[in-house]
Amino acid sequence: MEQEILYPTEKLKCWNKAKEIRIKFYKDYAEAHDKGGLRWAGGAWTFDAIPAGLGDDVYPITSEPYSATIAFDKELSLECMEATEVKGYPRDLCSYMRNYWGSIITDKFAFGYNKDGEFVPRFQDAKPLVFPKPDFIWQDHICCSHAKWYQVVSDLEGGIPMYSVDNAVGPSHELTNSKIKYVVEQLKDGIKFLEKTTGRDYDDELLYKAIRNHFVSTSKWAEACELNKAIPAPLDEKSIYSLYVLGTLQKAGKQVADFYEKDLLPEVQDRVKRGIAAVPNEKFRVMSDTQPPWSFLSIFRYLEKFGCVSIGSLYTFGLIGQWEVKKDGTWGAKTIPNVEFTSRDQALYEYVKYELHKPEWQHFYSCHFKSDMMIRIAKEWKLNGVMLHYNRGCEGLTIGIAENRLALLGAGFPVMAFEGNNADEREFDEARTKAKINAFMETLGAK
Repeated sequence: MEQEILYPTEKLKCWNKAKEIRIKFYKDYAEAHDKGGLRWAGGAWTFDAIPAGLGDDVYPITSEPYSATIAFDKELSLECMEATEVKGYPRDLCSYMRNYWGSIITDKFAFGYNKDGEFVPRFQDAKPLVFPKPDFIWQDHICCSHAKWYQVVSDLEGGIPMYSVDNAVGPSHELTNSKIKYVVEQLKDGIKFLEKTTGRDYDDELLYKAIRNHFVSTSKWAEACELNKAIPAPLDEKSIYSLYVLGTLQKAGKQVADFYEKDLLPEVQDRVKRGIAAVPNEKFRVMSDTQPPWSFLSIFRYLEKFGCVSIGSLYTFGLIGQWEVKKDGTWGAKTIPNVEFTSRDQALYEYVKYELHKPEWQHFYSCHFKSDMMIRIAKEWKLNGVMLHYNRGCEGLTIGIAENRLALLGAGFPVMAFEGNNADEREFDEARTKAKINAFMETLGAK
């Protein structure tokens, strides 16, 4: 009988620090007014370096990761979903959006204080806080629901001042100077909006620091994901979800930039050097796509029974991470711009030019761009197959997925498709999905 090869494995040393950063992010937002600070709401993709110029006591809440937190709490998520349905919002809208609206409608925050006075997620025996109302909304628009999402938030909260940036200027390979300046001018107008709304003077030096943090966060995250090309993979996707989320919270924040550069990246590099595996019995390598069904992350642990590791996805690599094609033709972390900021206009131009190359923005323009990136990952990360989530909860990232499947099959990669919803657990069949995994792994040669 063939003896199974096991790689050495160990827990991530920086795991607890990542959890501390995440909980501090929500605690700072909830307590901002108690400390004389400001709160703002916007999406994970918004140009979050801009509000940083208002001061060091300005705290955001980003909608998608907050909604994913609600989705993980099945009881609260169901309450939020049903509250939006009672209000007349249809179930075929973005499920993140419905969780977020439901949290406002029910006036229940996903975090609170437990009996020991610790700030923890609601499902950890915490009495939920009322939803902390933001002082202003700072959003961008590329997905069809982004700006409309916050129009409803503003209405539900009695009219919160709102500004949204249109950054849908076309794919990165068609960028022109005028397209970049179109977004830059909107950001300049947005700064005027922020000054008028908050009554604060804007500090360009704080802006420069925030943009630099953004460059570091997005490049170093990509560099960590690039290391998953190694066999065995040092990270598995279920763990990656808890790490990439920091960039979705505050990619322009110093604590996130420092964590990726000084904690996570060195540790992953060390794991590769020592051959430390995320899945000790790694035999098969796959990737997934779009957001997972957050209430059922156990399916990634189920894969491990077959010696299968999901190394990540275009979603986890490119939602926050920035990439470029290197001299040898492979995909690698985007080079951090080596430029000193000398004016607001110059800083904003470099910021926008850098950000408009975000991988997950490209396939809003064509499914073929996404197919090309997925095939690149499948080849360079040495995959045996691909798992595609036909995600009814996010039309923006799922549109064209049937075409992606055909392209991957045409490139020679086996594909397993499963249906579900990233944030509405009523639309995910766990038993059926596991049966599909069983059949898929058998086609890959697993016993």
